[in-house]
Amino acid sequence: MTFKNWIHLCIDMQRMFAEDTPWHVPWMKEVLSQVEEVARWRPDRTVFTRFVPPKRASDMLGMWHDYYRKWDMMTLDRLGPSMVDLVPSLKVLVPPARIFDKMTYSPWTTGELDRVLRAEGIDAVAISGGETDVCVLAAAMGAIDLGYHVILLKDGVCSGADQTHDASLELLGDRFSVQLEILSTEAFLARA
Repeated sequence: MTFKNWIHLCIDMQRMFAEDTPWHVPWMKEVLSQVEEVARWRPDRTVFTRFVPPKRASDMLGMWHDYYRKWDMMTLDRLGPSMVDLVPSLKVLVPPARIFDKMTYSPWTTGELDRVLRAEGIDAVAISGGETDVCVLAAAMGAIDLGYHVILLKDGVCSGADQTHDASLELLGDRFSVQLEILSTEAFLARA
């Protein structure tokens, strides 16, 4: 089966996770070449999400306020807005690739991304990026809830924690096998 109406949803491949910050994800450099391969192959079918922290913890409500009190050094006032940028090798693909900013783990929370993709006739989402056990997991679960066919690129996702990365792949592959496929980048590209 080939994928026809698909989009590559690349989650949070940003400088603040690639560089020396408290949120550094060392694995990111290990999956970057696979992410680049898909994004370069069809940049017009790539949407990059960016996790955007608030300027200050006090800008957030509820538990997000507490979260950013703990991670105050990762607020925009302290971190600087340039750290929200995509890693340079992906940033050059915009445009035709697009950027979708979000302030939560899931890119689906506001409904805007779903509206855009539905208007374009998208029915399949190939997910890459990081972290497997946080934002990638939220993106996959949201896409499943919205009825998209989800393809998780197993060699194109990363995490800062091996155990929960592996557990997330196992959970998604076992419990959601009707709605989600786990494929290598090569296998996805062969069917796209």
